[in-house]
Amino acid sequence: MVLTLEEKQKRVISYLKLGIWTYFLLLIFEGALRKWFLPFLATPLLIVRDPVAIWLIYTTWKHNLMPSNFYLYGMSFVGIFAVIMALLFGHGSPVVAMYGARILLFHFPVMFIMGAVCNQNDVIKIGKALLLIAIPMIVLTALQFYSPQSAWVNRGIGGDTAGSGFAGAMGFFRPPGTFSFTNGNTMFFSLVGCYVLYFWISKTSINRIVLIGATLGLLASIPLSISRTLLFTVVITMFFTMFAASTKSTYFLKILGVFIVLILLLMVLSQFEFFKTSTEAFTSRFEDASAIEGGLEGTLMDRYLGGLVTAISNSTDKPFFGYGIGMGTNAGSKMLTGSVSFLISEEEWGRLIGEMGALLGLMVIVIRLGFSFKISMASFKKMKSGDFLPWILLSFGLIVIPQGQWAQPTALGFSTLIGGLIMASLNSNGTEDKNMNTVNYKQK
Repeated sequence: MVLTLEEKQKRVISYLKLGIWTYFLLLIFEGALRKWFLPFLATPLLIVRDPVAIWLIYTTWKHNLMPSNFYLYGMSFVGIFAVIMALLFGHGSPVVAMYGARILLFHFPVMFIMGAVCNQNDVIKIGKALLLIAIPMIVLTALQFYSPQSAWVNRGIGGDTAGSGFAGAMGFFRPPGTFSFTNGNTMFFSLVGCYVLYFWISKTSINRIVLIGATLGLLASIPLSISRTLLFTVVITMFFTMFAASTKSTYFLKILGVFIVLILLLMVLSQFEFFKTSTEAFTSRFEDASAIEGGLEGTLMDRYLGGLVTAISNSTDKPFFGYGIGMGTNAGSKMLTGSVSFLISEEEWGRLIGEMGALLGLMVIVIRLGFSFKISMASFKKMKSGDFLPWILLSFGLIVIPQGQWAQPTALGFSTLIGGLIMASLNSNGTEDKNMNTVNYKQK
């Protein structure tokens, strides 16, 4: 049977979408494999999504579906040139250099592949899957919160019996869920929050029991996670949603209804002892950390806006081409020194400039900021036309894309995922946004 060009294209795109779903599921359950089911493969599973990303890039290139734009060309140039500079003037380790470069060369392009082959229907399907997963995830999170670190649910990477929780407050630890580290749980529920609010106000059909269950899970996750970042992210998403609804008078009652539902669900949760205890721990953590960092201003301004200023001011003390790409990652430090540590900087922009120097590091930062601005403008335009999905997803994207800690595999995965989801959600009718991607399909 001879397939037409259109049939071949549809088949290739269906395979690519399957690869994207594989990337998504591995992101959610990679930590579970490394902690509980395949602990003896904990180290190689650290890059389990890399082969999927490489396959996606190869397949899109083979079939002339690879997007063509400044962001991809820029990141590719920096990634390749940074490897050469690391070998000539930096740490000199090819393995460490490639481990660092894979962030720019393998994972960053996946965002654009998602934007090229997926549309808003695919984004909604992933959202429904997230809401389904959120229900057992919050149960697991609660079990981890109330269980000792020696319990099976709290096993660390490689089956470490010391536990995978991170110090929280009042003797409780921050639970990681199915992820390798606690930041994964925070980013997971942050993304769930975007979809929860979207499904409450949109006309998209969804099982109401699942939506209510996921909403309860989101509300419970804030104190159980003992994560201020999660609270801030959910609040930002709520502001984005309210702003979008304010542009259409017909959505006022929907927003009012959502707040009534949230209040009622909070009242229900407040009747349970587990919620009261976790709320006390969260409040204690919030007060202690705010006192140290100077309250909301210190937490947001220093963490989010102060990173670039600090990175640039410290760049004069570093080599022009940095110490070598990959050196600032935990895996890189392990390979170079034998122990896990922040050899360069814990902050993302400081790591980029420290690894690659002021010139290449700032190029990556500018590309990330430029890309964030581009999708912000495109999402705002969609929001003004009455399509709220890209705008609501953007509320999370603007937190992790510009200066998310891409050196950490889970953070890199969620940044890649949300970037791709935002671009795909711009494709309301199944065709790519020509401002973001330039795609041709030709028979080879």
